[in-house]
Amino acid sequence: MTKSNEINLGSVQETMLLPLWGRAVETLKPKPLLVDKKAVEIIKSIPYDFSTISTNIRKLTRASWIARSIFFDKKISEFIKAYPEATIVNVGCGLDTTFDRIDNGIIKWIDLDLPDAIELRKQYLQEKDRRRFISKSVFDTTWYDEIPDKDKVMLLIAGVLYYFDESEVKKLFSEIHTHLPAAEIIFDHASRLGIKLSNEQVLKRGGMNESAYLKWGIDNIYEIEKWDTYIKVISNMTMYKEHRKNYPLTKRIGMNIADRLKVMSLAHIRII
Repeated sequence: MTKSNEINLGSVQETMLLPLWGRAVETLKPKPLLVDKKAVEIIKSIPYDFSTISTNIRKLTRASWIARSIFFDKKISEFIKAYPEATIVNVGCGLDTTFDRIDNGIIKWIDLDLPDAIELRKQYLQEKDRRRFISKSVFDTTWYDEIPDKDKVMLLIAGVLYYFDESEVKKLFSEIHTHLPAAEIIFDHASRLGIKLSNEQVLKRGGMNESAYLKWGIDNIYEIEKWDTYIKVISNMTMYKEHRKNYPLTKRIGMNIADRLKVMSLAHIRII
C-alpha cells in the first residue's frame, strides 16, 4: 500500500488518510470487524507514502478508528431505519466512505469539507443524485442553505471537533441549533488526557507536523448540556467498550486502561 507521496494538503487535511488506511487494513484481515471495500480501493490507488503510518501508528490507535466507524454505522443505520429518506451530513468528510457502507438507496447525503479536501475527494469518490459534495468550511453558514430537507437530519462529525477549541465547538453547536433545529449529531471526543496522548502518539509518531495538533478535550461530555438548554446528550460510551472482546489479551489490557481513563469516547446528542 506504499505509494510515492504526491499529495500536497494542509497538515490537518492530511490526517484524513489515517482512518482510511486503517479501515483498508482491517478489511484485508481474515476475520475483519469492519468491511470497507471502497477504502481498500482508494488506498490501492492513492499517491501517498503510507510507510511512516504503517510503521509508527500504534495498533490500539488503529482499533479506535474501527470502533468509531462501527459506532457511526450503527447509529446512522438506526436513524435511517426510523427515517428512511433522512438527510445525513458528513462534516469534515475527508475521504470517509460511510455512505458506501450504509446507503439504503433513498437517503440524501451531503459530504462537507474544505476545498482542498473536496478536490482530493473528487478524484476517488463520485457525487450522485442523492450524494452531494459541498466545498466549504463548516463555519461558513451558507452551506445550511444547500440542505434540501431540514426535517430529519443527522450530522456525522468524525475526527473533526478535536481540531477546534471549546469556543469554536460551542459556536458550531449554536449554528446547528439555529439552522437545523431538532437535528441529531454523532461525534467522537477525547478527554484532556486523550488529547495529550493523541498529539504525542498519532501526530509525532505518524510524521504529522505540529500545526495538526488537537485542541478540544472534555472529561465529562454531559458538561456540554450546561452550555445551553438546547443540547441533550442521548448516549455516550468509551471507545473500546463494545469491541474489547474481539482482541487478544495483551491489547484488551490497553483498551481497558484507555476506557477506564475515558481517553476517547463516542457521543450521540440531539438539538432540542
